Amino acid sequence: MLYSGPAFSATAVGDGIVELKFDLTGDSVNKLNQAALRDFDAATQAIAKDSSVKGVIVTSGKPVFIVGADVTEFGGMFAAGEEGVAKGVLEVNRMLSRFEDLPVPTVAAINGVCLGGGLELALACDYRVMSTAASVGFPEVKLGIFPGFGGSVRMPRVIGIDNAIEWIAAGADKKPDVALKDGAVDAVVAPEKLRDAALAMVRQAIDGKLDWKAKRAEKLAPVKLNGIEQLMAFNSAMAVVGAQAGPNYPAPMLVLRSMQEGATKGRDEALVIEGKAFAKAAVTPQANALIGLFLADQVVKKTAGTWAKKATAEIKQAAVLGAGIMGGGIAYQSASKGTPIIMKDIRSEALDIGMNEAGKLLSKQVEKGRMKPEAMSATLSRIRPTLNYGDFKEADIVIEAVVENPKVKKAVFAELEGLIREDTIIASNTSTISITFLAEGLKRPQNFVGMHFFNPVHMMPLVEVIRGKQSSDAAVATTVKLAQKMGKTPIVVNDCPGFLVNRVLFPYFAGFHMLLRDGADFQAVDKAMERFGWPMGPAYLMDVVGMDTAVHAAGVMAEGFPDRMQPDFTSTTQVLVEQKRYGQKTGKGYYSYEPDKKGKPKKSPDPATYELVKGVVAERREFAPEEIVARCMVPMVNEIARCLEDKIVATPQEADMSLIYGIGFPPFRGGACRYVDQMGAANFVALADKYASLGKLYDAPRLLRDMAAGNRKFFG
Repeated sequence: MLYSGPAFSATAVGDGIVELKFDLTGDSVNKLNQAALRDFDAATQAIAKDSSVKGVIVTSGKPVFIVGADVTEFGGMFAAGEEGVAKGVLEVNRMLSRFEDLPVPTVAAINGVCLGGGLELALACDYRVMSTAASVGFPEVKLGIFPGFGGSVRMPRVIGIDNAIEWIAAGADKKPDVALKDGAVDAVVAPEKLRDAALAMVRQAIDGKLDWKAKRAEKLAPVKLNGIEQLMAFNSAMAVVGAQAGPNYPAPMLVLRSMQEGATKGRDEALVIEGKAFAKAAVTPQANALIGLFLADQVVKKTAGTWAKKATAEIKQAAVLGAGIMGGGIAYQSASKGTPIIMKDIRSEALDIGMNEAGKLLSKQVEKGRMKPEAMSATLSRIRPTLNYGDFKEADIVIEAVVENPKVKKAVFAELEGLIREDTIIASNTSTISITFLAEGLKRPQNFVGMHFFNPVHMMPLVEVIRGKQSSDAAVATTVKLAQKMGKTPIVVNDCPGFLVNRVLFPYFAGFHMLLRDGADFQAVDKAMERFGWPMGPAYLMDVVGMDTAVHAAGVMAEGFPDRMQPDFTSTTQVLVEQKRYGQKTGKGYYSYEPDKKGKPKKSPDPATYELVKGVVAERREFAPEEIVARCMVPMVNEIARCLEDKIVATPQEADMSLIYGIGFPPFRGGACRYVDQMGAANFVALADKYASLGKLYDAPRLLRDMAAGNRKFFG
């Protein structure tokens, strides 16, 4: 053995060939942390010193090749500032270049996931052989950065400028067929043939049948395009990428400019350019937020996994009460992930709507080639529509999705409890009503939980699992496990009106309503909040949610938190609801809606809205975008802090991910807690105090005031 370390080993395998194997000690995956990189460099230098080596294959001792760099180390690395980051990545690039400069041919055997820094290491090899079970890609833009270990330098030289831009700026994983077609890998073979194929390729290079020196030279030289061709390629790409990324995601444009500047230079000079541009991206607030979200997502998934391990039962048969769009969406989600589900309603028309909803979603999968017709038929067969409770003894869980009315729900539960097994869990899909309150009168409240899906069910990743005062750990754990099985991200929250997401959303709406009361134009508010990063402004969101639903939920919230959520004025939304303008579902709300060419509702301004709300708003006046943002966001952030104080949600990570997954909080801002951290708690409290005259919603809670006084952050 030439070398053995905690991450890499270099072993002679005959004919002068060395196998450089990455098998990180104490971890289930291979990732390029600082220790592993140092070990890689030590192994490289050991190989370089052995004159008997004629070729190298790089393999993995784990089911993945390399998942990328260790994201948990980014905080410490990026804290070094722009200059320190540039210096750090240049040192890593020197390690990869030392490997690339070995005087022998090198082949990477990509057996599984190979992303980010893993693909950059593979690109430092002369050839790449890929398993049909593997995937490759550069996901870094999703973290607000871009490939900084030579990926943006080597990739254009390997697959051309246009392909490299698409790979790097889009951040998508690539299947073997695409990787081979684009030229990112040189061969694709079955998993069991991978190592032999890599050995065969390196032997061909050693024997002179493959010109590895010429192939390597292309990576060391400038990109093979003349100045005019390069200018055209980059200019056209910048127009497209710039429009897609927008002003809130700077990394794609930074990498394009870096690639353009480096394309005319040799490898080493281009790597310096890449390092400086990478450092600029790394110290942006967007990178801080997006990396923070990645780490928060890991916390959320780990917490859900801990809950799921506590489950004492397996959900083999589910049931949903209430069909229609929501019930049909829940039934589709359950059946599509393999859990049979009974769908009950009291009206056959509702069952038809539910089945049509499931069928429509499955048909789209077939149309896009993601599902075969026979798989669609099998999925639909797992949904059993019924008008009676006949088979409910089979159900391990019953998800209630009837009308959002506590009297109706309680009546349903009273009837249901006598028709199911004693161990069956009842989960209410209520969006605002207290689970503890709904459990009153139940014989087995320990088996009752909340399971709040977000609409549309098939698209929204979050499920709030709500723990009432008498909900058992077993019921919560089993419900979490089912949510995971359904392909969702469950977050356990404690009970209160609105739970977590709606509890913090309605103060945001209250800020919006106060702005309109004081003379703001709802279209100007929408534009300001969309520029802030929300996918839609509050007026548009009201229309999409359904304003009758929003008014009902606001009433529940006002009753639950009268000190701050009971308005002392009539809102514009209430006026519009009185006029039967419920939003998209009636064609009119704040905006008017007409179907576009694809049948989707397209909004347009409606002058009638201004006339209808005249009696409850002040004379129109202009508000600065910063004031609009502050008046909408301060109540939301304050309420998140109160939820943490009240132990409704356990951690800032779960709070932020709930907003990202549940209501589309701007990802590049990282969530409400990250938003405070980036602003500074003292600055946020000062902003809240500026608007204190607007009421208790603007009164920063004790948690934030203590953080401001102690100069503390949610995320240290």
